[in-house]
Amino acid sequence: MATFEKALLGGGCFWCIEAVYNRVNGVYSAISGYAGGLRKNPSYEQVCTGASGHAEVIEIMYDRDIISYGEILEIFWALHDPTTLNAQGADKGTQYRSVIYYYDEVQKQTALESMQAAQAHWSDPIVTELSPVPEFYEAEAYHQNYYNEHPTQGYCHVVIAPKIEKFMAKFGDKVKK
Repeated sequence: MATFEKALLGGGCFWCIEAVYNRVNGVYSAISGYAGGLRKNPSYEQVCTGASGHAEVIEIMYDRDIISYGEILEIFWALHDPTTLNAQGADKGTQYRSVIYYYDEVQKQTALESMQAAQAHWSDPIVTELSPVPEFYEAEAYHQNYYNEHPTQGYCHVVIAPKIEKFMAKFGDKVKK
């Protein structure tokens, strides 16, 4: 029987992170949304301005009997540049910040250890926010499963597809069959 747990992560545009985690063996769902801001039920337009304070995040439901939280984080560090504050590539603003929201002290400790291990791969300091999980707001329906619905769209082709290819090359043993 599956033992499901959640992870809540932000590493730039949620379309990118969602597209990869939806391909990870043991991940039941990856839902695009918003967290960490002040406004209740924010819209994409409100989050885009940066005024709501929310980050674009992915709520990941995974089976810990298949993949561990530590492995979820290992993929996270490989997907984005955690040393750039409020930016990933051309995406700039607080909504694109690197963030790990933890659900309990075990996740917090695992995230701290994972962050320390990841630092060895970066010459600049990691600036990823580590905070208790705030309220999560699911993004609008048109954001869900975006890459699979629009694979030929410019952003998908130029930005997301290379992230998926990188994931497949580095974590081939973790790809859904």
